[in-house]
Amino acid sequence: MSGSRSQSSGLRVQPAAFGAVPTGARLERIRRSPHFANGAFVNPEGARIGPSRGVALEMAKGYLRKDERVRRAPAGLIPVHSTTLADLARPPASGLRITWMGHSSVLAEIDGHRVLFDPVWGERCSPFPFAGPKRLHPAPLPLAALGPVDVVVISHDHYDHLDMPTIKALAGTDTVFAVPLGVGAHLEHWGVSEGRIRELDWNEATKVGGLTLTATPARHFCGRGLRNAQQTLWASWVVAGDEHRIYHSGDTGYFQGFQDIGAEHGPFDITMIQIGAYSEFWPDIHMTPEEGLQTHLDLQGGGTGGVLLPIHWATFNLAMHSWAEPGERSLWAAHEAGVTLATPRPGEPFEPRSTPPADPWWRSVARRPADGWTAWPPVGEQLDLVAES
Repeated sequence: MSGSRSQSSGLRVQPAAFGAVPTGARLERIRRSPHFANGAFVNPEGARIGPSRGVALEMAKGYLRKDERVRRAPAGLIPVHSTTLADLARPPASGLRITWMGHSSVLAEIDGHRVLFDPVWGERCSPFPFAGPKRLHPAPLPLAALGPVDVVVISHDHYDHLDMPTIKALAGTDTVFAVPLGVGAHLEHWGVSEGRIRELDWNEATKVGGLTLTATPARHFCGRGLRNAQQTLWASWVVAGDEHRIYHSGDTGYFQGFQDIGAEHGPFDITMIQIGAYSEFWPDIHMTPEEGLQTHLDLQGGGTGGVLLPIHWATFNLAMHSWAEPGERSLWAAHEAGVTLATPRPGEPFEPRSTPPADPWWRSVARRPADGWTAWPPVGEQLDLVAES
């Protein structure tokens, strides 16, 4: 199989992309976690992970309908910013610069350090190179062109967040990997040395240079293969430097714990929050744009400070909503709440303390709604004006 070697388990042969099951001391540590019970990690406030079998069948039919497939993809080429190594080699004037690479992959340059969240440079978020959701836009620049990275942060082990080809490429560098409990088994299986892995339970922290990285709770689930369901933890992350604090949600449903995270670690210069791939069929594990906005407010102690960067959208087709809907709904939710929203094109660096990019760029390549786009920027209070095509 191209790009993977197989591991044997009894009579089963599994692709290397499935990763590895935690064993030994790693498994014992998992079993001691207060968040592990009856052989599985458990969510705060509980969570329904997926739809029932009957609903899943109806969803599958929807995925196959041509008209549904059309609306879930852009109508033109997604405008990717041509980031260069020279762009990233120049230190940020404010000490904090963010580059959204698409989906949940973000490079954060913070107080002299470089943090790469959920890097996915692969063509598909799948264990197989010939099947599974394919990228809707190319990576803004080659992984090697990023330059040195101090720490790679992984939120959980799903394929659209933990990409074997990308990890293998990074395994030959000096970077440290900060991951939730159990995820280190996958990394070691793909060639990352144990000494470069920092594996954390919720509310545990590690120091990398001048940064403190804290794994904080999230409401999601895990699993890559057939044998490791709920055997690795999922997390959101707080990264604090000498001058700045940032937050990356990973994948999560909305829950009251965001208020606790904000009280303990906030406020934040920027929050990077999942607002895509939501559905009424799995409301507990992914957030809508409006819930993402509320999460930002919770993390800021109820205030409207800081910048909100929507993530987990535009790059892969993972849900039934239209391709542009997460961006559009985030735009209006943030506007109505008075929150500063950053809407960069994939690969477009920006500094939160300056003026973040804030135009609805997706409209130029999305399928235009039958009644047109609502005017942006809004004219006075007339939020229902229709823009000209």
